[in-house]
Amino acid sequence: MEEHAFMNQELSALKTARVLVVGTTSDYIDWIRKACPNRALFLTDPGIRRLAEEAGPGPEEEILTLLDDPVRIRAEIDRHLEKWGLTLTGVACFDCESMELAAALAPGMGLDYPDIRAIRNCRDKFVCKQIWQEHHIPCPGSVPVDSVADVLDFLSQTRTGLVLKPMFGSGSELVFRCTTKKECEQAFKIIKAGLSQRSSTPLFKDNALCGHLMLAEEMIEGPEFSCDFMVEDGTVTLIRMTRKIKPVNRPFGTILGYVIPAALPPRVDGPEFERMLLKSAAVLGIHRGICMVDLIFRDNEPVLIEMTPRPGGDCLPSLLLEAGDLDILKLALDFAEKKPVCVNGPACFRPHIGVRIHAHKSGRLQRLSTQSLGDEVRVKKTRFIRKPGHIITMPPEDYDSWLLGHMIIQTNGTKYPETQCLLITKRLVVEIEDRV
Repeated sequence: MEEHAFMNQELSALKTARVLVVGTTSDYIDWIRKACPNRALFLTDPGIRRLAEEAGPGPEEEILTLLDDPVRIRAEIDRHLEKWGLTLTGVACFDCESMELAAALAPGMGLDYPDIRAIRNCRDKFVCKQIWQEHHIPCPGSVPVDSVADVLDFLSQTRTGLVLKPMFGSGSELVFRCTTKKECEQAFKIIKAGLSQRSSTPLFKDNALCGHLMLAEEMIEGPEFSCDFMVEDGTVTLIRMTRKIKPVNRPFGTILGYVIPAALPPRVDGPEFERMLLKSAAVLGIHRGICMVDLIFRDNEPVLIEMTPRPGGDCLPSLLLEAGDLDILKLALDFAEKKPVCVNGPACFRPHIGVRIHAHKSGRLQRLSTQSLGDEVRVKKTRFIRKPGHIITMPPEDYDSWLLGHMIIQTNGTKYPETQCLLITKRLVVEIEDRV
């Protein structure tokens, strides 16, 4: 009898336990609700819900509120938990601009999450590089710059050119490679104007507070990779390693896709690489978390570019699911709750490529179609995130609207998988009408 009552209590606790998912997008919310029903409580900006095309969660599953005041938000969370009889068992975050809020909320609720200092160390690109350099972790040389003269002075000290970028930000937005005085002048002007236009957006608002206009970094030549790994109990577990496909005719930093599996270069020692990841996370203040790191192998030596305590986004979750049956969003919820998680390692994925679909010009999207692909069996998934009528503005004015979706393609082991995949994507019908 007592055993039966205990089991009922356990079942009741499972039904009311939730992971707080802070500030994510509507497509991730829809994914998690379908893959992990009744496991998450979503803290969502009303603007995200207003523009969402996916069906919204029930009232017990989501708190709609402006994500600007941790004290107010904490009170709203407490009221919601009491109203619906829920308890929080973990905190997860998938978006850079929401990580500080997650870090501010977690301690007061007795939940594990990297602290605000660690989040800021990761998000501030100059501080991150300073910390790594102090601890002898290979990364690009960098310096804050406030004028074209500052940029040119740094350029004179480099052999391969420099990369000019905001102090805070994500991806390729407002990131430029410069090798000449003219390129430095143009890039500086574009970034300065772009940051002014984006000063109120969550991803870039901290640039105005950091005391410098932007960052100049040494350009590192070599193949670029992206990696997800777990840090816990003083050990590192690699989740995935992907090689980036970088185009020659698109804005610098644009990623056309990701190749998986992607082995480390032959002369790179695996255990030593893992020790470097462990140390590079620890010195930033990350002692437990799922992290993403971007890195370049220069002469077979890893050079770290950026690190953040969240799994990789974009088309990567879909790629991991198709290539290795790995649901990285579900894994993140399990990790947040300190449940046992098991991964097969970065080599145990079937050969696939995630290809990002970009518009070729500005205008009004008229038509997107896969009809010309016929019964192409190599295409495992296609997801369009835009519909006819969508207005496209090209970089550097806008880095979001030109992304139309992605395709996950299984490669057949040929020598040139990227070419194979890009030829497939060229068969997509993308019609764009010029705006008058």
